[in-house]
Amino acid sequence: MRIASNTIQDNIVRQIQQLGAQTSKLQSQVATGQRIAQPEDDPAAAGRVLGQQSELRRVDQFDRNATRAMEISQASFAGLSDVKKISDRASELATLGRSPTSPAALTAYSAEINQLIEQLVQVGNTRLGNDYIYAGTAVDTPPFNATRDVNGKVTAVAYAGNSTQASIPLSEVASVAPGTAGATNLGVRDLLNQLVSLRDALATSDSAGIATAQASIINGEDALISAIAENGAVQSRIEINRGQQQARGDSLVSLVSGETSADLPDAIVRLNQAQTAYQAALQSAASIMRISLLDYIK
Repeated sequence: MRIASNTIQDNIVRQIQQLGAQTSKLQSQVATGQRIAQPEDDPAAAGRVLGQQSELRRVDQFDRNATRAMEISQASFAGLSDVKKISDRASELATLGRSPTSPAALTAYSAEINQLIEQLVQVGNTRLGNDYIYAGTAVDTPPFNATRDVNGKVTAVAYAGNSTQASIPLSEVASVAPGTAGATNLGVRDLLNQLVSLRDALATSDSAGIATAQASIINGEDALISAIAENGAVQSRIEINRGQQQARGDSLVSLVSGETSADLPDAIVRLNQAQTAYQAALQSAASIMRISLLDYIK
């Protein structure tokens, strides 16, 4: 059977190209340490890797969510701690005001309570970034609006936020509300108004008014302490979920690496074999291509 010379040449060129491509692929694996550069290198493994990478992106998002939730929770905790200090100091001043004392001392206590009111309004309208943290989900509006008299003193405080808590997902099945509850925010409003009553009672030496305001402040402290404890529990949940997601992310990274990483010793051996075959093919092709019609005639 006669075989055309161009067919022989085409076969030789095709084999050399295949060997060259194989050599190039192995060189890339040895250089990068990765055995999959294109999906066609291992379609099944590439499919698994794509799924694992997609899951890893979700885990990364959950980690960012946990970071944001922790920021909100910590900011809320700091504010609630300040509220507790203000409440404690107000109760101390009320106790002092109920004791036999001079009108000048009562005036001084009233003036200090007035400063505590201003401080509490400021704490209640604390922002994290651009969001008011004690406003529920109405984060664009200052939650505590103070009404003032002609002298600039606060006479009453209204709450302009809502009672809805924003929920942040920490995983596919878990979420957390890191902000304060609506009842806690309303408790801050009530404390502000109780401080106004205490200030005015101290200024007028109203013993009954001082006692009533102090009792209301003390009654509100239980809810405040509960809110602080709940905030601590929320932070613990965030840390636990963050640890779980980080472990999950580490496992996914290991799985992706296992699918894509090249076995370097094996890749080096196969590269040497491919290079030897490639050089041999080139030498054989060079010898064959030198044969002409005159060689057959001889």
